[in-house]
Amino acid sequence: MRAVTWHGKRDVRVDTVPDPTIQDPTDVIVRITSTGICGSDLHLYEVLGPFLDEGDILGHEPMGVVEEVGAGVTELRAGDRVVIPFNVSCGTCFMCSAGLHSQCETSQVREQGMGAALFGYTKLYGQVPGGQAEYLRVPFGNTLPIKVPDGPPDDRFVYLSDVLPTAWQAVAYADVAPGCSLVVLGLGPIGDMATRIAQHRGVEQVIGVDLVPARLDRARKHGVQVVDLREHGKDLGEVVRELTGGRGADAVIDAVGMEAHGSPMGKIAHQLVGYLPDAVAAPLMKTAGTDRLAALYSAIDLVRRGGTISLSGVYGGTADPLPMLTMFDKQIQLRMGQANVLRWVPDILPLLDDADVLGTQDFATHRLPLAAAPQAYATFQKKEDGMVKVLLQP
Repeated sequence: MRAVTWHGKRDVRVDTVPDPTIQDPTDVIVRITSTGICGSDLHLYEVLGPFLDEGDILGHEPMGVVEEVGAGVTELRAGDRVVIPFNVSCGTCFMCSAGLHSQCETSQVREQGMGAALFGYTKLYGQVPGGQAEYLRVPFGNTLPIKVPDGPPDDRFVYLSDVLPTAWQAVAYADVAPGCSLVVLGLGPIGDMATRIAQHRGVEQVIGVDLVPARLDRARKHGVQVVDLREHGKDLGEVVRELTGGRGADAVIDAVGMEAHGSPMGKIAHQLVGYLPDAVAAPLMKTAGTDRLAALYSAIDLVRRGGTISLSGVYGGTADPLPMLTMFDKQIQLRMGQANVLRWVPDILPLLDDADVLGTQDFATHRLPLAAAPQAYATFQKKEDGMVKVLLQP
């Protein structure tokens, strides 16, 4: 089969690799019909190379059609249409039963000290072959795949793999009451969808912050009050406080993460690690790694006293300096973590009907063949051509 594979920093290729096979009685093989490129995939493209091997298959936002089922699979059959959550979660352990699928005790990557395995996302998360491919082996076939109806286009459902539950959790963790204010930092796919979900859930004032014109325009068209970071990079706090009665936002979602714009020292640290051999870089990142923290620092500044910060942007540093005095004095509540996909699916699925209240069917800005993945990664990383969300269609 053909698959998107990692070959080094800013070097992804579409290679011919062996087809996946049934390895466990509860495995299923899925023929992929749509698969997204996620903003967190850019961390693999740019920063997390020390935790990848050449030829690793990328991607964690797939959906498709079941081609083959293992002897122990009773809930699916060939021909069923399914979305695959990015968490590799069993659905039956203590953590999954508690709604913490990203901490699944069956697939936890204990040798790395990490939570549940993820499709297509480095040795830290199990080095499981990903979904930017023609076919994908999916474990836990009775409990992990999300069965969806035939008929509507893939765009209606594919975001159940990551974008929708990640954005839903970000808003849920922000815990904003109807009538209150929410700032979303970063209007990429997760931030954009978070603004839509917040509006749907009754948040009265939704403010989106970004510096990419196409992203600002896109959010503005959906009724979001936008702030252009190019104009207000130095006075963002004052602008947000002015918009929120002088107090600051009731909650802030950081949908940016470890590679935030405006973090020069963190950027230099990332670049220096990129020049080190993996055997040196990997342990250094696990013990002394730092992130580009401009977005998180902004969130701490923008949130009102006693407010909540919800982190959905991926962070990977282990030695990040945080302003603990300010955080303690402001009595900030901080919630974070990989999205627990299956926890939120029952809330989201009813919204994916013909009314399409979250705008999933026009959410993708680019639909491309799998062969176009290398150029798509480059364009997405540079935020060019109005690219916000890419769907690859094998």
